Amino acid sequence: MQPLVRIRKKSPEVSLPAYESEGAAGLDVKAFIQAPFCIHPLERGRIPTGLFLEIPAGYEAQVRPRSGLAARHGITVLNAPGTIDSDYRGELEIILVNVGAESFTVHNGDRIAQLVIAPVSRAVVIEAEQLSESKRGAGGFGSTGT
Repeated sequence: MQPLVRIRKKSPEVSLPAYESEGAAGLDVKAFIQAPFCIHPLERGRIPTGLFLEIPAGYEAQVRPRSGLAARHGITVLNAPGTIDSDYRGELEIILVNVGAESFTVHNGDRIAQLVIAPVSRAVVIEAEQLSESKRGAGGFGSTGT
């Protein structure tokens, strides 16, 4: 069964997110800004979308970068994947960061990110005096090889 995501638009000019190909996993999201927004190298910016989401309980919207922006311009989503919780009702804003060598300008209507609607599991958390042993143990960063 497909989850139903209700969306309120700030204005009639706002574009609804859309799957841009038959097999797309993510809905493309567009900027809704009054003036072009320049992101200089190693800077970030919050880009409004004009969208307010109602995600069903048991789901989240994952905010992910668009591969073309990342590959061509070094533009990515700073907290990727960002999570939009089912109980959030504020405007969806995308935090873009420029890790490229040149400034990048976002224009109104530009596709800036994608949303993947995904199920969420809520864990039961319990305190424990001991944890079970594992082969890896406490080995951290790089401990499993290259």
